[in-house]
Amino acid sequence: MTEMDYYEALEVSRTCSGQELKKAYRKLAMKYHPDRNPDNKEAEERFKYLSEAYEVLKDPQKRAIYDQYGKAGLQGQSRGGFGGGGQNMDDIMEMFNSMFGGSSGGFGGFGGGGQRRQPNQKYNLDFEIEQELKFNEAVFGCDKKIDIRYKVPCDDCEGTGAEGGKLDTCSYCNGQGQVVMKQGFMSFAQTCPECHGEGQRVSKKCESCSGRGFHEEPDSVKIHIPAGVDTGNRLRAQGYGNRAKNGQRGDLYLTFEVEQDEHFIRDGVNIYIEVPIFFTQAILGETISIPSLEGELELNLKAGTKDKEQFIFRNEGVPDVHSGEKGKLIAQVSVIYPKKLNDEQEELLRKLQTSFGVESKPHTSTFEKTFSKVKKWFSK
Repeated sequence: MTEMDYYEALEVSRTCSGQELKKAYRKLAMKYHPDRNPDNKEAEERFKYLSEAYEVLKDPQKRAIYDQYGKAGLQGQSRGGFGGGGQNMDDIMEMFNSMFGGSSGGFGGFGGGGQRRQPNQKYNLDFEIEQELKFNEAVFGCDKKIDIRYKVPCDDCEGTGAEGGKLDTCSYCNGQGQVVMKQGFMSFAQTCPECHGEGQRVSKKCESCSGRGFHEEPDSVKIHIPAGVDTGNRLRAQGYGNRAKNGQRGDLYLTFEVEQDEHFIRDGVNIYIEVPIFFTQAILGETISIPSLEGELELNLKAGTKDKEQFIFRNEGVPDVHSGEKGKLIAQVSVIYPKKLNDEQEELLRKLQTSFGVESKPHTSTFEKTFSKVKKWFSK
């Protein structure tokens, strides 16, 4: 990645305030966060550079040095990213936590999780569940109580899954956890298929837990879901994961699945709604009331409104889950024509058509020259 000026990287002016700087960093950091861009090396580098830039510019002393001398003036000082003595991973996670409802409640935003495990433990400390939300719950936010089941080590086998906690050395790999496979003159080390890399195996299963090494306990968690979450967003409930042998609990991650609405169609922070109007309303124009997320809006149909024409209402969409700024409501017109006419209606329409004269038959003037051209093709 070509190295940019810190201000340019954060998309702020050199005179921006600390609040403007923080807001810009949050927006871009969420955009390029590694969890949102898996296996994207460029996004990862951009994320690290944004963190470095923010770490410097949020500090008045470092910012003054950078403004006068550039990065060269900061040599020897601690500079951001994940590697210096400045902003560390806890600082970054605290920022993400605050975006999703504050760290005081133990809930975070996007993050890893799901992989923490202690030695000889049969399960990960973190786990993830899918949480369904109604359309309005996701749009406006809500408080929910969620019943869960989490894993705790089996006391009878000390979490090993073996009767009495007794594990035998794996005879297949001789306790190494790996086996060497030879192919021609090449040798490859692979995880032992019998003990799965543990080096030990269960000779007799614990009857209490059926060899699983754990039991499941019920629990419930109260969470605040911020307005604007969408399908695929994740929320972290700190300390509500599985329990380790030392009593420590991991984290619970909730991945949201938001149901669709019958009339409102969501696209990020924007909302679309189809507005059916009769063909006479489209021709003559009319002011009508349409539903919005928070009530009603007046839609002014001008004379000659076209089918699929869109009308935009700003700040009537969904709030951005990070900034709180609302998107747009886009009303798209669908012109409806009568499916059947009675005799009186048909007569009136024919009179109307006649009253327009030549204008009522635009195809005549459009194709007049084409008809003549085609006739000449075949007259030769």
